[in-house]
Amino acid sequence: MLRTYAMAGCLLCAAAANAQKMDFEKYDPVSTLKVAEHPISRAKFPFIDIHNHQGNMGTASLESLASEMDRLNMRVMINLSGGNGSRLKAMTDNIKAHAPKRFVVFANIDFNGIGEEGWTAKAVAQLEQDAREGAGGLKIFKNLGLSVKDNKGNRIKVDDPRLDAIWAKCGELKMPVLIHTADPKPFWDPVDEHNERWLEIVTHPGRKRGPDNPAPWETLIAEQHRVFKKHPKTTFINAHFGWFANDLAHLSKLMDEMPNIVVEFGAVIAELGRQPQAARAFFTKYQDRILFGKDSWVPAEYATYFRVLETGDEYFPYHKKYHAFWRMYGLNLPDNILKKVYYKNALRILPKVDKTQFPD
Repeated sequence: MLRTYAMAGCLLCAAAANAQKMDFEKYDPVSTLKVAEHPISRAKFPFIDIHNHQGNMGTASLESLASEMDRLNMRVMINLSGGNGSRLKAMTDNIKAHAPKRFVVFANIDFNGIGEEGWTAKAVAQLEQDAREGAGGLKIFKNLGLSVKDNKGNRIKVDDPRLDAIWAKCGELKMPVLIHTADPKPFWDPVDEHNERWLEIVTHPGRKRGPDNPAPWETLIAEQHRVFKKHPKTTFINAHFGWFANDLAHLSKLMDEMPNIVVEFGAVIAELGRQPQAARAFFTKYQDRILFGKDSWVPAEYATYFRVLETGDEYFPYHKKYHAFWRMYGLNLPDNILKKVYYKNALRILPKVDKTQFPD
């Protein structure tokens, strides 16, 4: 009888232990740390979001979108998904008719047919037409370098010479180029206990790449940097801090080497928030070359960005655990730097933005 009770007790203990097990994704303990909290839902100063995507801006109600922006204190949104030709014109026409001061559209390159005779001249001519129709810049998506192929099936490198005339034309037209190359380096690394992006990869397996898929990460980044150096008269906005928000010392070196680049922190604010001292020093040194960018249009998530930039709060969470499981700290940037990051730097490089909407 005693043995039976003992066995039953062991089974109950085992069941209790199993009940206490949980996936890492579900483990989200409430911190017992008692510190001051200053959540912010509206930016201290009006700001320009240099990195947004609105695919239906040609037909969408811009008044409704502008109302959502007003709640955040976003004065101007840069839509990077403008396309080209008639698609882009539909967007700029809608903006002119309903919200001419609130939106700027960037054009995109159609890479179909690259390698065919006359492709480069045709692409440059299309860019010039898009600029006349109101395009305020050029956005290059990460497919360049990853999946774009020429008419013979070869991977198009970011620094392919057939694209040189496009970069040069952007410099001539004073159109900044916001370029996204590759993805975070851990997507190329083994998916094991040492990979800091493990949770993101296992929950989003389509983001994983092999070490040479389609090229090593270092190769892709080097191609991008060669473009920057080859075209010093063109302003390049390096998206996502160029994937070096986790290595600000190296990014600083790159910024010094290439004065024609500026950076934006879309989707990498969590990297900055976990190194507040280094990040604040970086923002101080490069205060004239950092732009506000968010990437995905989820209004509630802007609060995380405002809190990192504006407060000195400690140990607060990011809004997506799979993207950043760590806690963050505010940079508590002074007003003069905040104004530059929120709007002054963007006004300097975006001639199509109405400057009268912003304070001095």
